[in-house]
Amino acid sequence: MELFDRLKQIIDETEDDVQKAEGGNKAAGTRVRKAMQEVKAAAQEIRKQILEIGKGGS
Repeated sequence: MELFDRLKQIIDETEDDVQKAEGGNKAAGTRVRKAMQEVKAAAQEIRKQILEIGKGGS
């Protein structure tokens, strides 16, 4: 599933910024928050696709 791969990619790319944000880097914190918005959107799309599969759709 392409969206699931994208979700994993976002998480992997954000790992360094999470560490920096924990150390007090405000810019890294901003990047993490933006990435989490992307994670939320990707997760919602995955959920929609799974529901469609469960309904027998595409």
